[in-house]
Amino acid sequence: MRVLIAGGGIGGLSAALACSIGGNDVRLFERSPEFAEVGAGIQLGPNAVKLLHGWGQADALRSVAAFPDSLEVRSAVTGGALGRLTLGKSAVQRYGYPYATVHRADLHGLLLAALKPYPQTTLGCNMGLDKFLQDADGVTLHLSAGGPVRGEVLVGADGLWSRVRSQLLNDGPPIATGHLAYRALIPQASLPPALRSGCIVAWVGPKLHVVQYPVRGGEWLNVVGIVHGRVDGSLDNWNHAANASTLRVALAGMCSPLQNLIQAIDSWRLWALCRRAPMHGAYEQAKGRVALLGDAAHPMLPYLAQGAGMAIEDAAELGRCLGQSPQADAVFDPHSDIKSRLQRYAQARWQRNARVQARALLNGQIFHASGLVRWGRDLSMKWGGERVLDLPWLYRDPGLAG
Repeated sequence: MRVLIAGGGIGGLSAALACSIGGNDVRLFERSPEFAEVGAGIQLGPNAVKLLHGWGQADALRSVAAFPDSLEVRSAVTGGALGRLTLGKSAVQRYGYPYATVHRADLHGLLLAALKPYPQTTLGCNMGLDKFLQDADGVTLHLSAGGPVRGEVLVGADGLWSRVRSQLLNDGPPIATGHLAYRALIPQASLPPALRSGCIVAWVGPKLHVVQYPVRGGEWLNVVGIVHGRVDGSLDNWNHAANASTLRVALAGMCSPLQNLIQAIDSWRLWALCRRAPMHGAYEQAKGRVALLGDAAHPMLPYLAQGAGMAIEDAAELGRCLGQSPQADAVFDPHSDIKSRLQRYAQARWQRNARVQARALLNGQIFHASGLVRWGRDLSMKWGGERVLDLPWLYRDPGLAG
């Protein structure tokens, strides 16, 4: 069948790959003038790495990612250790696959390269979606460039401000969280030795937290600082250069090691974080011949580091439901009821996505806690150790596609 995909980010390219592996005719349309991924680093838990390996990308991922030995949680106020989760070989022993950290652009490039062997897959830039029409036999796209395009299925992978979602669900725009994310990338060689790191470190403090981890084989350090604050103007596609002094003021009074790290970085990008409520039902994942995927369906706040992971899981399940693939448990007739396939996809995904959304929201409250909640958080991590920080339900889910 012909699968039309709106959006060429990590979710859209993952969907294109999964559906191409399934033997479908895939046509992807990206609004931007070129295929490129903005942003900085992302974390990939074993649940996502498993699927990338299943798509034959183990070597490609190994060539661009870092594989931290541990996740450490520290107090942003005192600098003291609160908890530690071993990763590296231990993660492989527990879950069969490693925990990876990777630059967004590197993962994006990996997926683009993985699509090259599929001649039935075409990728178009500068072709944003204006509107779509679905009927009993298919879906017609009207694009900003070129004539109408017809297919059997439309996948909305066009992100937080999805036009596909807007037309399909008409449920309004995302809402601001009141949290601002400052993101930076810096070569580790340019940092003093004491500030370099091969592990993930999360600094948690009142109304703020900072996360750092290696990317690009460990040669670069990704740093994300999240503080409370608001921005003026439209939030749509908010991505601006940030004044380093603003973040430094927000972190005044925090411990010296954290202050030293922030002081060592001059160039930052600023995102205003927005969200939707956790999913309420399968209808938010698919209706008729139209499916939503990744942030278009379930935007994830970065407090569980699973935004990319859930998009990749969505793509793998979509590939299962739309054709024969290495992950498929049956061979489908291309002319069978497509709506039922998409309902199967939606039923398989929405509850897990809702759970991850809800846990990310809770983590944001826990990370930024003060008073008695902060005291309880710190005590729980110190007493519970890895049992508190590990998430078997997430990293080894029995219903995971693949």
